[in-house]
Amino acid sequence: MVGKTMAEKMLAAASGRKEVGVGDVVTVNVDLAMANDITAPLAIRQMKSAGASRVFDPSKICIVAGRHAPFRDSHFASEVAYIEQFCKEQGIERFFGFGEGMDHALIPELGYVRPGMLICNADSHACTMGAFGSFSVPMGSTEMAYIFTFGQTWLVVPPSIKVSYEGELQRYVTSKDLVLATLKELGVDGARYKAIEFVGSALERLSMDQRMTITNMAIEMGAKTALMAPDHVTHDYLAARGANSGTVYRSDPDAVYERTVRIAAHELSPMVAKPHSPDAVVPVQELAGVKLTQIAIGTCTNGRLVDLEEAAQVLKGNKVAKGVRLLVTPATEIVYRAALNSGILHTLQEAGATVNPPGCGPCAGIHMGVLGPKDVCLATHNRNFRGRMGHKESEVYLSGPYVAAASALTGVISDPREVLA
Repeated sequence: MVGKTMAEKMLAAASGRKEVGVGDVVTVNVDLAMANDITAPLAIRQMKSAGASRVFDPSKICIVAGRHAPFRDSHFASEVAYIEQFCKEQGIERFFGFGEGMDHALIPELGYVRPGMLICNADSHACTMGAFGSFSVPMGSTEMAYIFTFGQTWLVVPPSIKVSYEGELQRYVTSKDLVLATLKELGVDGARYKAIEFVGSALERLSMDQRMTITNMAIEMGAKTALMAPDHVTHDYLAARGANSGTVYRSDPDAVYERTVRIAAHELSPMVAKPHSPDAVVPVQELAGVKLTQIAIGTCTNGRLVDLEEAAQVLKGNKVAKGVRLLVTPATEIVYRAALNSGILHTLQEAGATVNPPGCGPCAGIHMGVLGPKDVCLATHNRNFRGRMGHKESEVYLSGPYVAAASALTGVISDPREVLA
């Protein structure tokens, strides 16, 4: 019998089958159904228009509706009020619409994600939760309406790509550089409707916050989901939040992968993605001197405490260059409070940063840092598509927090190893 990948094992379990293979169409039971302030109203209205009156299980639904709080206009405010009323009517207790932050960071922090879960989220970066060994996939709002009602959906069992990170990262090189290097290798569609399974000695040295940066950006390669096998780091993170270890799945030694990508972590420099695609990746040295008008640190990719800590290490005792805006957006209120209590926010503000409320911030071009036609921004976000952060003539580069903070000090894209030498 041929060995099975994590993806195959998890979809077999979720569909109640003994085993499944690539290409099989399976009906799976959903352990956690999620939506946000943009996608939830659409799902709720679709559900009601189809005649459904009750959700399948209020305890398995979570709506995080504050990712763009404080609201930029009355439309957003009324939509969140609509979601809140729906949750009250349905008995959904996991509703967050009061500035708690954004879902991909908040839900793990609250201990709602466990290994082995089948998670559906009406947002493309649902794959973030794969860092915990869960099978987490994005869904459209119409599909989410069905899931809210019946607690099931269908999936095609995807082929898997193995990405192996070996070696030890050099100073100022982070998990963001690992995933950018992977994007350079696979491109924006190299993993289309495939599962990416991340492994390797470099991965084992990373914290859960650092691992989530990698799985978060799997969707930028077209992946259906991203997976990491749980280990002691996973279990310690869960235990600290009162969550159990769930069900652990691991690929068999003889599992069949469509492709294997090997990246030597110890050989990497800090990486940067050029406009207007996250796979236009080059070492930071090749872009040194590109003039910037804005730097944005935060969001669901790099807005966790470790990211703010890295930025503070660079900025401590220094000042942001004149003519440059530095925006910092903690992903959640939990991160915000921890950064406040530790003095990190003070360090960032003393350097000249503007600290936004928790949430998505300027990443989606909605508010709190939207770009104009002549702006050039370096962001720790996950996407740099044309017009993503505002005007279609603006330019967005992507990097990790060390590069972003070092560049804030110089006003141009800079290698932190040289700035901090």
